[in-house]
Amino acid sequence: MENGSSAPRPRAAVCLAIVALLHAGRVSAAAEAQPVLSDVFSRVDPAVVEIHTREVDVPPTPGSLPVSVSGLGSGVLITPDGKVLTAAHVVQTADAIEVEFLTGEVLKARVLSSEPSADVAVLQRDKLPRGPFVAKLGDSDAIAIGAPVFVVGAPLGASHTLTAGHISARRKPNATFSGMSRAEFFQTDASINQGNSGGPLFNMQGEVIGIVSHILSRSGGSEGLGFAVTSRVARQLLEQRSFWSGVNGYTLSGDLAQVFNVPPPGVGLLIQRVAPGSPAEQLGLKGGTTRATIGDEDLVVGGDIILSNLGTSLAEPNSLATVRQKITGLGPGELVSVVVLRGGKSVTLTTQVPPRP
Repeated sequence: MENGSSAPRPRAAVCLAIVALLHAGRVSAAAEAQPVLSDVFSRVDPAVVEIHTREVDVPPTPGSLPVSVSGLGSGVLITPDGKVLTAAHVVQTADAIEVEFLTGEVLKARVLSSEPSADVAVLQRDKLPRGPFVAKLGDSDAIAIGAPVFVVGAPLGASHTLTAGHISARRKPNATFSGMSRAEFFQTDASINQGNSGGPLFNMQGEVIGIVSHILSRSGGSEGLGFAVTSRVARQLLEQRSFWSGVNGYTLSGDLAQVFNVPPPGVGLLIQRVAPGSPAEQLGLKGGTTRATIGDEDLVVGGDIILSNLGTSLAEPNSLATVRQKITGLGPGELVSVVVLRGGKSVTLTTQVPPRP
């Protein structure tokens, strides 16, 4: 160059300007297409509910009176006729359940179906507030690791709190840390604390892709290891019309089965709690009466130990799934028989299948 100038020629400058404008246009369009979290939250928040439970619990020390315990969880309205998804452990053995909407209206609810082995339950509201917003179940199979997500719930009682994060991993059923044989989990770093259980995990389109289940924590609070049951599992529960037993049990095997004198083949389900008015109470199952620590396990003992259900021994492979399939296939009025260990003796309990709700 004659004068040593490095300025681009006019034609090159025009080309560069056009490229820059096109790039800016693509960036602007992408920014406009990206959902704004505050907008998505305001749209879906009316579908999120607080769940308040109450139940009579075993006294903390022998000889003292039973205590009334209140519980707190979250849930999400997913059908116009009043079905609410939540976590099974929040409502499984509750004496009374109330659902509180964003408007402040509090309405009673009942358990329609529950799957403790996947920690998902469906509540039924017979009455709804005016104009309730219903959340949409999304496709959890389409969610990639790293996708942005957010949770809405009532952590430590702080109602309708939003916490955001990403999908950290996908955990398949029978993962050793979950203890839930039918649960497929999303792992997320979105903050989850007590009171979030049962609340919805949303994608950025405002679709429910999971139901909050539990956390892994050394401190007892959120440490970025939260788990939510995928919406695919929740949808299966809705489609299969799983039943609600009203039982909180603990599987006994190995050394624990020997401690409780479970007869061969040495597997049973220790009944710790039975919900009033539940099919389990109608059957005559007895819950525990005394708290005990055995090894590393805190248990409620003194209740029945189920050995077999509908002729299926709990020692058989996939026995719980087999029993559940048998029960859901029974019609109203058909007999259900359960063999339990009570006071060191085998006792057979029978009842009729109640009418479908």
